[in-house]
Amino acid sequence: MTVVLRNWAGNHTYRATAIHRPRSVSELAEILTRGDVRVVGTRHTFSDIGDAGRLVSLDHLGERCEISADRRTVLVDGAMTYGRLSELLEPTGLALANLASLPHISIAGAIATATHGSGLRNGNLATAVRGLTLVSPSGVHSFRDLDDSFRGAVVSLGALGVVTDLTLAVEPTYDIAQTVYRGLTWERLLDGLEAILGSAYSVSVFTRFGAVPDAVWIKRRIGRDTVGDEVAGLVAETEMCHPIDGHPAEACTSQLGVPGRWADRLPHFRADARPSSGAEIQSEYFVPLHHGADAIEAVRAVAHRIAEVLLVSEIRTVAGDGLWLSPQSDGPTLALHFTWVDDPVRARDAVRAVEQALTPFAPRPHWGKFFTPAIAVGARYPALERFLDLQVRLDPAGVFRNPWFDRALSA
Repeated sequence: MTVVLRNWAGNHTYRATAIHRPRSVSELAEILTRGDVRVVGTRHTFSDIGDAGRLVSLDHLGERCEISADRRTVLVDGAMTYGRLSELLEPTGLALANLASLPHISIAGAIATATHGSGLRNGNLATAVRGLTLVSPSGVHSFRDLDDSFRGAVVSLGALGVVTDLTLAVEPTYDIAQTVYRGLTWERLLDGLEAILGSAYSVSVFTRFGAVPDAVWIKRRIGRDTVGDEVAGLVAETEMCHPIDGHPAEACTSQLGVPGRWADRLPHFRADARPSSGAEIQSEYFVPLHHGADAIEAVRAVAHRIAEVLLVSEIRTVAGDGLWLSPQSDGPTLALHFTWVDDPVRARDAVRAVEQALTPFAPRPHWGKFFTPAIAVGARYPALERFLDLQVRLDPAGVFRNPWFDRALSA
């Protein structure tokens, strides 16, 4: 199938001119023998991370959603989106522990890049994985959470092979109530950063780094979270809000403190609507949580350099884990997310300003977002050499290596 394809942001055109759609694992394995391959999913990327000479879609391998006998895990196909999985889980009375800001993304792609939601005690989405199967040029490989290489295979950057299925942890369903608050000051946020960001199951601060932080989105888990002193004096919104001030809120999940199903509150945007602004470029950086307040202050110091390009920034937390290429592999992080106007040249200049400001904190970028080569990502992961050894073992001919991989992990 001949195509001309662009990523979700539209800032990158894939060099591939064909998409292969195998109908079996054996057909997929045969495609991999021809080299220079990457999987194409929902394309929610902002760089050439998923580019290759030939692309493979898993749409025709079939949908899987199999609940384990003990109801603790679910086996799903890699091409499934989180929105679709939440639909399938709903009648079973089961749920995932967390979701990203938008449910439109594919499960395998989100996990491979350590995409995350928010919450001081919530890990990124890859931490829900209990097993996975991938097809590489060296064969079909299964990894389980007790295997030695499991921690390297989960956040794989798409470089180990084609993930055909994943086993995810699930739990009994629960409800979330989402409320947007105004009135937070920088002094109050920075002095009580962990208390505020840990005041509920999931918390995000949206800001343009102006005189005040703008808004705090608090998602309380019903039966677990209570309204604490952290929000005392703040004013709850009485109308629906969009993260970007001035944008209509129809695409957003329900707010106003009304309880609802986990999948209808944890994302910021509804699965049946176009998320965010629709025309944008995104970047995100993670710093150790204990450096969080200083990192925010560093970005505030360059706010004048990024103001005209910044649509909104989101500040949140992600719990630590032990996955080799997870940005949280060394412990909990503060996440600084930036949504830029759809102008690659101006966005690049703004990204450089942010990266320079965050340099003292050794920031790790989100693998699926836009960042510059100057940030020397590879050197910030102690387990990098172990991952590269695993990559060579599974893909000795470098079928899944691409310019992005070599550039991002070279330093």
